[in-house]
Amino acid sequence: MRASADPAENLARAEERISEAALGGAQIICLQELFRSEYFCREERADLFDLAEPVPGPTTERLSRLARELRVSIVASLFERRAAGVYHNTAAVLNPDGGLAGVYRKMHIPEDPLYFEKFYFTPGDLGYRAFDTPFARIGVLVCWDQWYPEAARLTAMEGAEILFYPTAIGWHPKEKQQHGAAQADAWRTIQRGHAIANGVYVAAVNRVGFEGTPESGLEFWGGSFVADPFGVVLAEASRENEEVLVVECARGRVEDVRRNWPFFRDRRIDSYAGIMQRWSGGK
Repeated sequence: MRASADPAENLARAEERISEAALGGAQIICLQELFRSEYFCREERADLFDLAEPVPGPTTERLSRLARELRVSIVASLFERRAAGVYHNTAAVLNPDGGLAGVYRKMHIPEDPLYFEKFYFTPGDLGYRAFDTPFARIGVLVCWDQWYPEAARLTAMEGAEILFYPTAIGWHPKEKQQHGAAQADAWRTIQRGHAIANGVYVAAVNRVGFEGTPESGLEFWGGSFVADPFGVVLAEASRENEEVLVVECARGRVEDVRRNWPFFRDRRIDSYAGIMQRWSGGK
């Protein structure tokens, strides 16, 4: 989706897209990162904390009703107000009975030009989680999390068969010509790698459209896709257009791939203590 400056408009359009996906046969429907607003982390403004809401709260109530009506599960990425001064980038998983299966709070918080997320978000404290839906056991990670193999591995070890990545990633205007193609390819490649290394499906859901000024805005590169447990891209959206992708994921494919590429069997868990260190080479 594109996003406007009006949260109510974005929610209404998301509901339309969810209904469209359900009509097309979708059972688990994932929205982009922070779908209710423009990507506000492009600047540091205290008044933008007003966009946050509790979880559960008004948006999850609306989407819970829709999930119950359509008999689908919904992954919704939200700006959570946990308490005064404590805010999270949170994904809620809603099931077809309207119940909240659980929430995931984004663990890795970036701080880069036009991605000033540390100003807004407290790092997640719930760990890496998987959630049961009537259709599959799923994991949810958010945007910057998608660059970390540890996050994908630990979520897969919780039994997730599909990793969903609600995302808001794009090009800086001054970088696109020189680095744009390589950046987007790296983003796609790392997530296909998570699918292969863990024998799971990966669904990356990015926004589209330009937000901000010509000098200091972001062009979100879309390209939402689903990869199977062998890393094969089953469907991919365009870079510029709003789209709904409905992709069939055969759960038996996880078993089939893992039998032939048994990475979990051959992991040397006795040799990985160093992964808990910040850095282990040199001084």
